[in-house]
Amino acid sequence: MVCWRCFIASGFITLLTLGCDDWANSAGKNTRQIVQETNVAQLFSEAETTQKAEKFFQQGNFFLNSQRYKDAIAAFEEAITIRPQFAEAWINRGNALTKLQHYQEALASYERAIAIQPGRDEAWYNKGNTLNTLQRYQEALVSYDRAIAIKADKYEAWINRGIALTKLQRYQEAIASYDRAIAIKPDKDLAYYNKACTYALQNKVELAAENLKKAMKLVPGKYEKLAKTDSDFNKVRGNRRFQELLQ
Repeated sequence: MVCWRCFIASGFITLLTLGCDDWANSAGKNTRQIVQETNVAQLFSEAETTQKAEKFFQQGNFFLNSQRYKDAIAAFEEAITIRPQFAEAWINRGNALTKLQHYQEALASYERAIAIQPGRDEAWYNKGNTLNTLQRYQEALVSYDRAIAIKADKYEAWINRGIALTKLQRYQEAIASYDRAIAIKPDKDLAYYNKACTYALQNKVELAAENLKKAMKLVPGKYEKLAKTDSDFNKVRGNRRFQELLQ
């Protein structure tokens, strides 16, 4: 959803005080009319600007959904040129740049969105994902925590926060993060799979198998294949209990 506000600028007119009361009253009426006309013109101008920016924004979204990422970036940049404070356009520009693996530029785009609207959980979340991709895990945690502070039930942020913690070998915290995601969305297969990975890295076979089994039940056929090659399971893959699960 795109949100915006129209600000009405007040005009200041210097009046000369004359001796004739009737003339003074007439001047006051004319002044009010000029101010009103100025405000109406300002409103129309702002509405027209907003409409143009919105048009380019919608074009960008269409291109983004069509995987035409360069076209999407061009459209979002048109929107931003018209409305530099268009936070949503900065976010989606970052998303398109991410698809092209232009991570540093994407990061800068999310940061611009955050500077404009610090309360946008999507901007913090996507910034965290980009930092995760760049293996800047500690910084990613900060971004996920900000996203969660804004929207506590954002289970995707809890999952990816868990991934960052796992990369930092902070396994207990990672498990707690996955558990928070599961509490919010009990049928989220990826939370169970990543939880299984984290237990496997600690060589906790039974717990790894238990959570992998839950992921497999939610999405049959997917996680059996992943677990056979995922390096996170190297420590437990030779275990008989684990091998039986993958058969």
